[in-house]
Amino acid sequence: QVLLVESGGGLVQAGGSLRLSCAASGNIFRINVMGWHRQAPGKQRELVATIFDSGNTGYSDSVKGRFTISRDNAKNTVYLDVNSLKPEDTAVYYCNARQFGVGAFDSWGQGTQVTVSS
Repeated sequence: QVLLVESGGGLVQAGGSLRLSCAASGNIFRINVMGWHRQAPGKQRELVATIFDSGNTGYSDSVKGRFTISRDNAKNTVYLDVNSLKPEDTAVYYCNARQFGVGAFDSWGQGTQVTVSS
């Protein structure tokens, strides 16, 4: 298991940008999948962006071209650069780490609030 701590959320105007960070308590270079999810009030949690141990990434259609996920293995940190923000991006953003196989785990952070004003 790893402990995940998100930071970087805040209040921003539409069109603005933020950098969300997810700091892990241990080495992340062997973690199979790390991702960012979000949950808006009254809605289900949705997957926003994923980065694999290979470095490959994936995005939901709603954020593709605006959000970028990256990982810095030396700092044990995963980032989500969110640009061209829209009011509908308002949500709590959660970091997730999944390890498969021997020693499998599925860890979540406590979330960071992103609020986009129109």
